[in-house]
Amino acid sequence: MVGLADVAVLYSGGKDSNYALYWALKRFKVRYLVSMVSENEESYMYHTPNVELTDLQARAVGIPLVKGFTKGEKEREVEDLKKVLEGLKIEGVVAGALASRYQRERIERIAKELGLKVYAPAWGRNPYEYMREIIELGFRVIFVGVSAYGLDESWLGRGLDYKALEELKKLNEMYGIHIAGEGGEFETFVLDAPFFRRRIVIDEAEKLWDGLSGKLIIKRAHLEEK
Repeated sequence: MVGLADVAVLYSGGKDSNYALYWALKRFKVRYLVSMVSENEESYMYHTPNVELTDLQARAVGIPLVKGFTKGEKEREVEDLKKVLEGLKIEGVVAGALASRYQRERIERIAKELGLKVYAPAWGRNPYEYMREIIELGFRVIFVGVSAYGLDESWLGRGLDYKALEELKKLNEMYGIHIAGEGGEFETFVLDAPFFRRRIVIDEAEKLWDGLSGKLIIKRAHLEEK
């Protein structure tokens, strides 16, 4: 039965991979979280800010984490993901892709080569409705990277709530940024979600801002009982 299929969820620690995990847990047996760690901060395929903290998130969720490493070279990084997936006993892979055909097509290609099914539950969804659902579900999401006109240093570390969503909607109308950040306008990190057994608490973080874009680097964090 498809409801009992063993799957792996591609997991970066951001809102999209966590939403994909939330969706998958209701339908499949999630055997693994798979995180790709890229040496290249401008990776074509993978989310990079604070990806090292997926270890802490995996502990919070209670699902084994499998890490793959890549130099972040275009196309080569796709093959690096394939090497990780081919070593897992799974029937499918779940991705958080929203609108990036670049990512989806490459994931589908390697999955086909490995005989795996691909699921992308957020694909093609209305960005505003999608973000609103994430808020309504009780995800605690913070912004850890911004790189678009209208998103300044004050967004780093800010939580995703209804006020922030309305501001993103206005920025979309003014400048055309993607409300869910699919164009690389921003990156997120999830501190808590309905399926987390424990929440993540940030102990120390540093903002890096160059005047146009920036990142929130989480230096220390711990798990706390809910």
